[in-house]
Amino acid sequence: MRDTTTVLYTGKTRTTSGGRDGAARSSDGRLDIQLSSPGSKGAGTNPEQLFAAGWSACFIGAMGLAAGKLGLKLPPEAHVDAEVDLCNLNGAYFLQARLDVHLPGLPAEIAQALVAAAHQTCPYSKATQGNIDVDIRVL
Repeated sequence: MRDTTTVLYTGKTRTTSGGRDGAARSSDGRLDIQLSSPGSKGAGTNPEQLFAAGWSACFIGAMGLAAGKLGLKLPPEAHVDAEVDLCNLNGAYFLQARLDVHLPGLPAEIAQALVAAAHQTCPYSKATQGNIDVDIRVL
């Protein structure tokens, strides 16, 4: 980390008992979930769903910041449908993702500008740029 970095928040979790088939709990107890491997009959969620939820929430926040800089508000019906794929190619695991952004009532050029700005601002987007294939569509 850089010396001038201001840490705004630190999420702390502990995952136990088998990773993908275990449990995860945050240090403050607000997150307490069972984990199950994708496609299993387990009752829990999985890392791909958690990543998709976190990224889509962060992306909406980043669009809100971009809208505010333009003197706009996001429409109340704004939402992001995120899909994160766990893939395997020749024994190598990797992720790929799609974000479908819905900004009803906004002109297409404004919606596209907000999405472009959000993709440059959102920490999840920054973390994935150049690391996984990402397709972002404004619908």
